[in-house]
Amino acid sequence: MINNNLIFKITSKQKKIGKNLSFFVKTYGCPSNERDTENIKAILIALNFTEASDQNSADLIILNTCAIRQNVENKVLNTLFLLDNKKKLKKIKYFGICGCMAHEENVICEIKQKVTNIDFVFGTQNIYELPKILENVILNKKTCVEKASDNKKICEKIPEYRTYKHKALINIMYGCNHFCTYCIVPFVRGRIRSRTKENIIKEVRNLIKNGCKEITLLGQNVNSYGLDLKKNYYFHNLLEDVAKMGIRRLRFLASNPWNFNKKIVDVMVKYPNIIKNVHIAIQSGDDEILKKMNRWTDLNKYFELCQYIRAKIPDVTITTDFIVGFPNETNKQFKNTIKLYKKIKFDHAFVAIFSPRVGTEAAKMIDQTKLKVKEKRFNRLNKYIRKFGKINNKKYVGRIMEVLVDGQSKIKNNMITGRTINWKIVNFKGDINVGEFCKVKITKATPFSLIGETSSVK
Repeated sequence: MINNNLIFKITSKQKKIGKNLSFFVKTYGCPSNERDTENIKAILIALNFTEASDQNSADLIILNTCAIRQNVENKVLNTLFLLDNKKKLKKIKYFGICGCMAHEENVICEIKQKVTNIDFVFGTQNIYELPKILENVILNKKTCVEKASDNKKICEKIPEYRTYKHKALINIMYGCNHFCTYCIVPFVRGRIRSRTKENIIKEVRNLIKNGCKEITLLGQNVNSYGLDLKKNYYFHNLLEDVAKMGIRRLRFLASNPWNFNKKIVDVMVKYPNIIKNVHIAIQSGDDEILKKMNRWTDLNKYFELCQYIRAKIPDVTITTDFIVGFPNETNKQFKNTIKLYKKIKFDHAFVAIFSPRVGTEAAKMIDQTKLKVKEKRFNRLNKYIRKFGKINNKKYVGRIMEVLVDGQSKIKNNMITGRTINWKIVNFKGDINVGEFCKVKITKATPFSLIGETSSVK
């Protein structure tokens, strides 16, 4: 069993580090990075920093990075070059990076060679060390630029910072043990480390007390929760314990086919406050490609799982992830992905063209498939995503659905947006405050969202 007894602490000296200094944190990547940014901001505020409104007005800039795809890394590196020049011109005082890229040795080597004025680097497993790092940088005038170290412990009692009052992300576990051949996650976020039930429940209780209405249980693979604790207490147990605490809406992210058992579905059926959406990443519809990916290899069982979910949970939405252009993927193998999509008719899918990550097995594979072919496959799969997205959304036209308002719509300035209990995006006109529930009549369906009009306020 992993020792989870690390407790966050700051010294009286460190509490004064940020006096008269402002900070800005730019976040790249997934919800896990978003939650990490909240922890980073909480620590900086505890160190007496104030948050700047934008990057240009900040004394301290931190880039919280993602390593899933090369194009994201390129964006980060370009930003680091710009910050490096700004520091040379004395337009900023301190800058550094954290997150997944901080765990990549090749990336840190490049940064040390090309970004000469960077002050610090820390990783996903070292956030709690930020006070010590900034003490060295700001007070002791030392740089801390080395590859982030791995840490098997979980740090609790980091100060609280929440981006939204009405919804919150809660980490329940970190890392992954599976080592898919294309995936960098186990190398940058480490092996599975589950938080204790007691700490999670305490965090949920405090959020409910402070008016939170929607909670997302977060992990690299939440259905693996508890496997490392050896307490005979697993994800379906935690999901039920949180659901019965009275939170208005409860969601979990992300899931993979392994360890996603029927007990999880049965808990979802039992508690109507659990979001009726299941995101189960499959990545390919071809058995041979899945074997090369070191992923789930029985597509019939995957289909049966999706059928079981739909049979048990009315109005459930099923979403997934796909990678196109995995090394040497043939046209026939790609067609099998299309067949799977047409068979399951997902509500939505996130698609990416394969991006080789240094350190993974797939990056070593010699790939004969041209990029233009991969791009054509990417576009073709997206056509089916749009097609079935609209077909699935049309069945809601004419219905009145409860929506939790999240804020300004991205499609029109005069509209607001929110989510239904089955995670459909709804855009509509109305004078409803962020964090409120309201009834919306659905008037139109698009491939990616619903359009509606307010019916009544709840």
